Amino acid sequence: MLKSEYMQRVYETVLRRNPGEPEFHQAVYEVLDSLEAVVAKNPDYEKCGIVDMLVEPERTITFRVPWMDDAGNMQINRGFRVQFNSAIGPYKGGLRFHPSVCASVIKFLGFEQTFKNSLTTLPMGGGKGGSDFDPKGKSNGEIMRFCQSFMTELYRHIGQFTDVPAGDIGVGAREIGYLFGQYKRINNSFEGVLTGKGIPYGGSLVRTEATGYGLCYFVKEMLAGLKGDSFSGKTVAISGSGNVAIFATEKATALGACVVTVSDSNGFIYDPKGINLDVLKDIKLNRRARISEYAKEVPGSTYTEGCKNVWNTKCDIALPCATQNEIDEESARALIKNGVIAIGEGANMPCTLEATNAFLDAGILLAPAKAANAGGVATSGLEMSQNSMRLSWTFEDVDQRLSGIMKGIFEGSFKASASVGREGNLVVGANVAGFLKVADAMMAQGQ
Repeated sequence: MLKSEYMQRVYETVLRRNPGEPEFHQAVYEVLDSLEAVVAKNPDYEKCGIVDMLVEPERTITFRVPWMDDAGNMQINRGFRVQFNSAIGPYKGGLRFHPSVCASVIKFLGFEQTFKNSLTTLPMGGGKGGSDFDPKGKSNGEIMRFCQSFMTELYRHIGQFTDVPAGDIGVGAREIGYLFGQYKRINNSFEGVLTGKGIPYGGSLVRTEATGYGLCYFVKEMLAGLKGDSFSGKTVAISGSGNVAIFATEKATALGACVVTVSDSNGFIYDPKGINLDVLKDIKLNRRARISEYAKEVPGSTYTEGCKNVWNTKCDIALPCATQNEIDEESARALIKNGVIAIGEGANMPCTLEATNAFLDAGILLAPAKAANAGGVATSGLEMSQNSMRLSWTFEDVDQRLSGIMKGIFEGSFKASASVGREGNLVVGANVAGFLKVADAMMAQGQ
């Protein structure tokens, strides 16, 4: 139960209008809980219904995606695009292709994206999309035909000044290429309508690494600013083995840490000597194989079935980079018992509300996803800038800009936490800082 009568009323409306959508309910509750003090200080937010509007997407699009498999059979999937808020810029957010994709997941991601994009200080609104299509086990031809069918509907709803999708789980450079090619074919227009593109046709250097690098840049600032500490000499447990996990492993290692775990949906690898990046990249980026292959190739490492068990690993820093709600209260308490000092959320909403509260109550530093994993969308925003200017920046230039953006997000979140009497609570601080920019823009535009 929320303390504010207004916030509780907004939340009850969300529950009534969006039945059976637990991920969306969870994301909304966490934000409303953080905003009670700031909304109480400014009655105009309630008077103008800003929070009421903020939890309701501006537009929700659902469509069927028919495509033909290699056997000549017609398959049908469902496509989504939720255009949540455009107060500070065109809708911006990834496309996720995964069997778990549904209205609740896409809405929670789009809602979170609104605040995340605001924190970057770049002019981007919030949106998200995807499909319950699973790329795993599909041929390149099947993935191409699916992407072309998906874009044949989506193209009418997006544009460089309207909505600029990117990649997410299940949508990498291959899928973005097929999607961009179909958009260009239909629209007869070469424009920066998608980010995460290949370098030869308008992509940005560092985009592949950005979320993982940005996560470590944020945690680095958090450790230094709130604890006078660093990654140096720390043992780090990471979940996942996609781009976020791989490049978080790379950057944490470069900052002096020893990363001892990575995982996939089947289980996890423990390597006490530190994850071998060359082997990890070959398995996941080149061969697209299961993470269990690592233990067959690296002496001294072990593979354990059950990805949840990764959080029983003793570590100083935990970076959940797999999926939403992967750390529940039980896993949180195991991490606390084993001496964790900091959590950096690389995935979107990887901690349940109970896990978040357990970490905060125990005084563990917690870098919330909407701040800590904003590096991906920040670099997407930099890709949009390069496309608009017909320029291509160097790796070092983009990386430096990314580092500066993540430092700014930490400083803005910390300052906002102090402004509402919750100094150092970056969950509250990120929500407040992200909200204020969007809310004030909505007020100015009479939305």
